This record gives sequence, C-alpha cells and structure tokens, in this order.
Amino acid sequence: MKLYTLSAKPYQEEDELLLEDLLEQNHIVLYNDDVNTFDWVIECLVQICKHDLVQAEQCAHIIHFNGKCSIKEGSYTQLEPICTALLDRGLSAVIE
Repeated sequence: MKLYTLSAKPYQEEDELLLEDLLEQNHIVLYNDDVNTFDWVIECLVQICKHDLVQAEQCAHIIHFNGKCSIKEGSYTQLEPICTALLDRGLSAVIE
C-alpha cells in the first residue's frame, strides 16, 4: 500500500507570488491640465478604466481640486496599456 503525503511547497510558492503581486501594486495617477474638459476626462475614465459614471465624476472633481488622483491600481503589466490609452487621448497620466 502506497501512502501519499501532502507537501506545503506549492502553497508556499503560490503565497509568495500573491505577496509579490501585493507588494508590486502600482497606481495610475491622472493629473489636472488646462486643456481637457470634465466631460472628456469622465468619458475616458468610463471607456478606458471601466469606471461607472459616478466614480468617473468623483475622480474628475478630485483631479480638478487636488491637481491629481489615483484612478486605477494593479500590476505594472495590467496598468501599462490603460495608461497608454489615456495618454493617447491627450490626458496627463503616469504609473507610480
């Protein structure tokens, strides 16, 4: 009769990967400018970042009054195409 033992190693590796993902969280920060309108910023946030209308409006007001707002978080790989799309639409965004 063969006995099988369970190894904790796969779980440890998975936990380490999850921890790395958490530690490597980045943010897209959208900056205020004198060119883009509220409506355009809101439209971009809804279309590109998949914000609902209320969230997009709140972000637009935060950007207007504070000069910037963190609009999305995730890994760099996830955020890069989103940030590029925002830049392509004339918005001022960076990944931090």
